[in-house]
Amino acid sequence: MKKGMKINTYVLMLLPALILFAAFNTIPLFTGAYYSLTNYRGYGSYDFVGLRNYIDLFQDSRVGGSYLFTFKYAITGTILVNVLSLILALGLNSRIRFKSLLRGIYFIPNILSGLVVGFIFGFFFTYILPAIGSALEIGFLSSSMLASEKTAWIGVLIVGVWQAVAMNTIIYISGLQTIPTDIYEASAIDGAGKWETFRSLTLPLMVPFVSINLILSTKNMLMVFDQIVALTKGGPAQSTESISYLIYNNGMSGGQFGFQSANAVVFFVVIVAISVTQMVITGKKEEQL
Repeated sequence: MKKGMKINTYVLMLLPALILFAAFNTIPLFTGAYYSLTNYRGYGSYDFVGLRNYIDLFQDSRVGGSYLFTFKYAITGTILVNVLSLILALGLNSRIRFKSLLRGIYFIPNILSGLVVGFIFGFFFTYILPAIGSALEIGFLSSSMLASEKTAWIGVLIVGVWQAVAMNTIIYISGLQTIPTDIYEASAIDGAGKWETFRSLTLPLMVPFVSINLILSTKNMLMVFDQIVALTKGGPAQSTESISYLIYNNGMSGGQFGFQSANAVVFFVVIVAISVTQMVITGKKEEQL
């Protein structure tokens, strides 16, 4: 009797979370997959069109451009975020003064809204930086980088990386603190330098945490949205139009709900495939250690 009551208690505790997950994740997922097989515009009647939306996706140059931008942004951003995070984690994990205070300060960007951060940086890129460039007579800084098709993505990247570094650093600091100090003492006795110690000891022992950060940062960078809305709205000339922004903009207000639902399904599959591939590769690395 008591065992049955305990199971019922666990079910009752779990049920609210399951209901919320189904309502805001599972049901929308299947609903979107259904609409991807129709010509639904977001309103009015619609017809079943089968796989036509999926076929049209691979023939749409705008969709192709958004994928190219998103992957360029994600690859560059993932590399920068993880390199900067690891460097910052090594510094914050060392014997420095005010370490706890610095750990609190650097985490502030992560708790701020992406839209708020984007608007602040947008003002900086549009007005302050060009004013500094004009005053110092630096040509490439005299105009807003967000106004150029070649440099607008760099502005979006700066904001995205600046905000993403904090969370990755936390994970790397956690990983560094799991490494026994005895290993470093033995390395110092053997006469190994700092670079050799990092390359041969620290980095191999940090592989599980590198795996986590690579998966999380890649997923977050691929799903870039807030920075696009706040800084460029996909411009200039759709040069910074990410997949997420294209799905939202054209799906919600462009009369392409069914078509962009198909885009969302494909994008979901792409993200899952990339995440699984990363897990397999890094998992093999961990087994070799």
